[in-house]
Amino acid sequence: MEDLPGLRYRAPVPEPSSLTAVRDSYDTVAAAYAERVPKPSELDPIPRGMLAAFAETVRRSGLGPVADLGCGPGQVAPHLADLGLPVFGVDLSAGMVGLARRAYPHLRFVQSSMTALGVGDGVLGGILAWYSTHHTPPAELPLLFAEFHRTLAPGGHLLWGCHVGDEHRRPTQGYGHPVSYEWHLLPVERVAELLGQAGLMVVARLVQEPEGRLTRPHACLVARKA
Repeated sequence: MEDLPGLRYRAPVPEPSSLTAVRDSYDTVAAAYAERVPKPSELDPIPRGMLAAFAETVRRSGLGPVADLGCGPGQVAPHLADLGLPVFGVDLSAGMVGLARRAYPHLRFVQSSMTALGVGDGVLGGILAWYSTHHTPPAELPLLFAEFHRTLAPGGHLLWGCHVGDEHRRPTQGYGHPVSYEWHLLPVERVAELLGQAGLMVVARLVQEPEGRLTRPHACLVARKA
């Protein structure tokens, strides 16, 4: 697969040891995750609408490709491609990246950490972080959001989406398999504050209350690099 226009991917730096548990857990559950997690077409209209609004905003800017960070088995990247975006996926788990490459061979998927993307400064027109930051300890979010800021072009946009709350969990089972990752859910106001401190100004936010299969509040934040 060729590089997307304006993007020259460099080899990632060595992975911090703190990410090992997350990587190994998702390698273990990759196949089960791909079967159980809904595709964008199966989401309710509210989060699907946020993805569409993000795609239109980034497409109109014409600033560069979009990185789907924590892309998992690659289900969202082709949805963004269908919405007209040049997109590639990044995931920590080799198992997830392998599934994505086999399912969507026309798109590019790279194994790497979100904290060290290995792309140049200011080359991304957009970043999607969709349910991909909740394993990051809160103390490490400033480093993660600084990497988002570094790689986004001026005027580029981030769409962050995740469960929100005030909760720290250490599950031992996930998707029918043993896991060793942790969950860190923060209030949406705190996430917005941390993005602002990183130089990413929140321009829109949406909070969806639990209903149906949504068991926790879900939030979307759209932020722009000045």
